Amino acid sequence: MEPLLGLWLDSGLSQISIGQIFMMVIGLLLLFLAIRKGFEPLLLVPIGFGAILVNVPGAGFSDAPLYDSLGHLLSPGGMLYYIYNIGIATGVFPLVIFMGVGAMTDFGPLLANPKTLFLGAAAQFGIFATVLGAVALSVTGVIEFSIADAAAIGIIGGADGPTAIFVSSKLAPDLLGAIAVAAYSYMALVPMIQPPIMRALTSKAEREIEMKQLRQVSRREKITFPLVILILVAMFLPSAAPLLGMFCFGNLMRECGVVDRLSDTTQNALINVVTIFLGLGVGSKLSADKFLDLKTLGILSLGMVAFCIGTAAGVIMAKLMNKISKTPINPLIGAAGVSAVPMAARVANKVGLEANPNNYLLMHAMGPNVAGVIGSAVAAGVMISMVGG
Repeated sequence: MEPLLGLWLDSGLSQISIGQIFMMVIGLLLLFLAIRKGFEPLLLVPIGFGAILVNVPGAGFSDAPLYDSLGHLLSPGGMLYYIYNIGIATGVFPLVIFMGVGAMTDFGPLLANPKTLFLGAAAQFGIFATVLGAVALSVTGVIEFSIADAAAIGIIGGADGPTAIFVSSKLAPDLLGAIAVAAYSYMALVPMIQPPIMRALTSKAEREIEMKQLRQVSRREKITFPLVILILVAMFLPSAAPLLGMFCFGNLMRECGVVDRLSDTTQNALINVVTIFLGLGVGSKLSADKFLDLKTLGILSLGMVAFCIGTAAGVIMAKLMNKISKTPINPLIGAAGVSAVPMAARVANKVGLEANPNNYLLMHAMGPNVAGVIGSAVAAGVMISMVGG
């Protein structure tokens, strides 16, 4: 009987808790949303699977290495522990993702209509509004958030998963799982969240506005822009340089025309490999003891508020710009100021076509969409600079 008892006590069934069962169900839900609904599958599949792995009792996927009193290694630790600490805690994986996104980004629409930079900047208002909201919850005693926690949560409003992971790994690593899940969930839900806000803030006549065709942007402009924007931002805000630097480097490889092999690798093989490990690393933070608390509910709620405010701020800014601009600006493109590239731009185009079948806004919306990526990186730098010290 003793061997059988020992076998039972060593099994996962004898060790599993209600919290672990719940988190494994959450992992299965993420897999369902990714596979059946198509919500951000490239990230939600590894995140969901990582959540299941880390909650298997006794498997030790996220265990830290164990040493005796003399420093001798007793247990090497779990795979997810190393993935997280090597790639996410150091900030390497989000930066490599940003390099890949830069290599896939065309700055042409932004350069053809530089005014859309203001739309990308306005959409970041959701970040700072949510920081104030998190601080207010803490002050009133509803949920206890530090200022670093509030800054990390606010970045969800930028709708930029790698930026949210990068900032939370620096400022609030204990909240990384909830912040990452919130950021990628709301990015995936852009087609559901944004249209009602866009319609509520615009009239039918505004949604029908047709915009002039964009000018052709020269290769020289496309090569010069990432260098100029990096140098300007890095000089004034060095803490934003890591994210923006890798983004601009990836874009330079795309546009310079002499490293096509490197650009292709960055856009495909490299970003795909890192995405797998990034997702598993994020999933490793979805253990029951870290995820199931009141703070998680607060993060998910504040993240939704941040995203909605960012969308609304972009639309309102576009409405104001349309009043003073010599050329018409459709306010719908302001919603693309959040940096969910290119989904937010596609949503703006879809809502515009519903109002006017001849209203093709995709390329116009890509301007504020790309500006939103730059804006979220700058906002992240501001948060790290103000709070990280």
